[in-house]
Amino acid sequence: MLIGIAVIALGFILMAGGGSDDPAVFNEEIYNFRRIRLAPTLVIIGLGIQIYAIMAKSKK
Repeated sequence: MLIGIAVIALGFILMAGGGSDDPAVFNEEIYNFRRIRLAPTLVIIGLGIQIYAIMAKSKK
């Protein structure tokens, strides 16, 4: 489960930032590959890892 939490946290860290300090200036950086594709994919993969960790039978 710790691996899933780490993957989800990494996804949210990659989503952070991209805003503009000046509200009158639009920053195109918010629409880059990292924030639109990579970070949400990591969050979904992390959630899948968490579901697997919860549903998997233990070895005992």
